[in-house]
Amino acid sequence: MLDDSIRPLIDSRSISPAPTFPARNTMESLDLAGGNVRRSKLSWVVGLSYVVDWVMLAAVGAVGYVLGHITPNKRPFALDDRNIAFPFTEEETVPVWLAVVISVIIPIILIAVISLIFVPGATVPKGTPKSLIWQRKLWELHAGWLGLALSVCCAWIITNGMKNLFGKPRPDLLDRCQPDLANLSKYIIGGLYRNNATRATSNMGQLVSPNICKNPDKPLLDDGFRSYPSGHSSSASAGLVYLSLFIASKFAITIPFLPNTSGQSDTSSSYAAFPSRTRIPSVKVSGPDSYELSNRTQSGLTASPSEFGMAGKGISKQNQKIAAARRQAAAPPLYLLAIAVIPFFASVYIAGSRWWDYRHHAFDIIFGYLIGLVGAIFSFHYYHLPISRGAGWAWGPRSHDKAFWAGVGSYSYATDHVRGHYRSGDEEEALNESQPYSQSSALSRPEPPAAVRKGQGVELRDEDTTYSGASGRENN
Repeated sequence: MLDDSIRPLIDSRSISPAPTFPARNTMESLDLAGGNVRRSKLSWVVGLSYVVDWVMLAAVGAVGYVLGHITPNKRPFALDDRNIAFPFTEEETVPVWLAVVISVIIPIILIAVISLIFVPGATVPKGTPKSLIWQRKLWELHAGWLGLALSVCCAWIITNGMKNLFGKPRPDLLDRCQPDLANLSKYIIGGLYRNNATRATSNMGQLVSPNICKNPDKPLLDDGFRSYPSGHSSSASAGLVYLSLFIASKFAITIPFLPNTSGQSDTSSSYAAFPSRTRIPSVKVSGPDSYELSNRTQSGLTASPSEFGMAGKGISKQNQKIAAARRQAAAPPLYLLAIAVIPFFASVYIAGSRWWDYRHHAFDIIFGYLIGLVGAIFSFHYYHLPISRGAGWAWGPRSHDKAFWAGVGSYSYATDHVRGHYRSGDEEEALNESQPYSQSSALSRPEPPAAVRKGQGVELRDEDTTYSGASGRENN
């Protein structure tokens, strides 16, 4: 029977850091390997904070709508400017209503379908209550819609505000204008022959006031001075690029990448043709004909829970370090890539249609697209984990203490104010609270395989060979 006074010394030499067990059998306070978790249900304060978010986005959309219907500034122009002499197109390739359907309505529907059908995926443990599964589905749906609304509303208000501020003539302005040529001299406000009475009616090198336009259709005329930037272009990229990012996230469509190799003992060997057959001179091997690394130190027996799991599958920690780089990632199927880029191609088509419809100049289209592109990328990362590392999940809700305000010194809206505890979510709530550290619990302390505990040889299989590791000794 061990004395309690030396038990901390024994625990300090255990194979993996053990969680600090709470004094009572609840999930209200945990310390998981240095990270704290505190249970707190989604409160009405947190819900109210997201209602305020939606109200703000609705207000931004309303302001953008108003900006699109007020009289803009009108920049002077030249009657002999070929860049604004194109004919007015009666039938647009992508009218406003169709642009709204493609850029906003369709993404709303597709985000709902993906969130309600494909979330949470195949990683749900057996026995998980359906209520928790639906909570996750609805949260992913809410985060997806909230990010889409943020992207579209930002592009909407920025574009309409800039249109009114700059008042740049469209390529078809002269066709809309119906200029008063009989009184041309009254409207000349600049140019080479502004003060030359003999050349005042030559239409060469003269800037005229927008007041020369006598078209009685005021909305049509005002819209002729809203060329920069393109609203179709910014809205299409804001909604459809966001949809492409959302699809790529949920279906793990990303460029293959290597994980961080800073902890590997020999990175170069992982790029060899057959890493398991690679000799590493700086490391002792078990025999002249063996390629198995030998590590009998205490640090070699210290492993994380994930390494225990891999060891149980026949992969030792030593072999993990020299795993082939080429086997650590693979390219997703091309049909998934095609599905993800279809919204992006649709946005390019909508933006390009404004060029051949003579509605915008080239720079107006490009700049408008950049506005929506930046908004889409920002909004996606604002509510979702990175595509390459986030496994398709959205960030969780804010904590009760920081639903509306975090203040200086706080790095996360997911922690409380006092001790920086992380608020728990449906993952912790799905556990069996009556036995929080039972064998079936995800929070239970991992038990290393016998081969790892005793240093016994483990039969390992690489892509080219089968070999056995050398036996070691257990440090007491």
